[in-house]
Amino acid sequence: MKLGHKLSNATFFLLPAIILIAAFYILPLIVTTWISFTPLRDWKISQLTEFVELENYRALYKFVTTHPLGSLVLKTTIVFVVFTLIVNVLGGLLLAIATYVIEERVSLGFRLLWLIPRMTPLAVFGLIWYYFFYGSPQGTLNAFLLKLGLIDQPTFWGTDPNLLPWSAWSIIIFVNGLVGVSYGMIIFYSAFKSLPPELLIAAKVDGASTWQIVRHILIPMARWHLVFVTVWQLLSLVTSYTHLFVLVDWRIVDEWYGTTWALFVFTEAFGTVKNQGLAAAAAVILVIIGSLLGLLTLRIMRFDKITLEPKGDI
Repeated sequence: MKLGHKLSNATFFLLPAIILIAAFYILPLIVTTWISFTPLRDWKISQLTEFVELENYRALYKFVTTHPLGSLVLKTTIVFVVFTLIVNVLGGLLLAIATYVIEERVSLGFRLLWLIPRMTPLAVFGLIWYYFFYGSPQGTLNAFLLKLGLIDQPTFWGTDPNLLPWSAWSIIIFVNGLVGVSYGMIIFYSAFKSLPPELLIAAKVDGASTWQIVRHILIPMARWHLVFVTVWQLLSLVTSYTHLFVLVDWRIVDEWYGTTWALFVFTEAFGTVKNQGLAAAAAVILVIIGSLLGLLTLRIMRFDKITLEPKGDI
């Protein structure tokens, strides 16, 4: 009786979340999977009742294995996700530590400064980097380097063939890292502030240095948050395309060295040549890969060990 009562209470409180997940994740995933087996193009709804079996998946496999741009999309995706994840997680952790150990008044202004990229509208943020990397003497970066005498002529930083691929990859990692690093900073900083002050006071009384406090107290106590931020940022980056779309569409970076798998899905579905069937197949693969990466990350970071109940009586 008590078990049934507990289950009913749990179901009641979880029901809103279950409804939201079903409406905004499971249902769209079912529809996307359905479309991936149809020849849907140019949003001709009548084609939703036609089926081409695995044709879209075969076309996607052929694109990845035989087309040079297909392998380039995969490389760009891997480089973008791996390096931006490192920037977002480690950068957020370092910023949180820095803002935690300095005076609160200075810390507040510092945190607000790093939140500006996240709060800036996408079009404005993209416009800033458009003029920053613009390939003329009026471009911010070119004007600065020309003034210092470090370059002799303006450079198209994200599209110059002599600088590719790492110039374009560096730009997309840098721009997205500025947005994503603030998320980790907020989560880690809140974790540090929740620690009992007595714990840190005792450590300082015992002669612990700032580095020792960071290494042996702050980081171990934030391991829950470290797992959460890593998995969240990983799944976010795998499916991220908005800032990349602006960078590519405004010719800030080379089209194919700035196109990840998620952006490929978007451009196939809503670009000039619309192929929703192929885009849906690519989206289904993206969901599968994202889910596997999330589970693998939880396994590597020993999430099962963290969630074990403590031994002994409390």
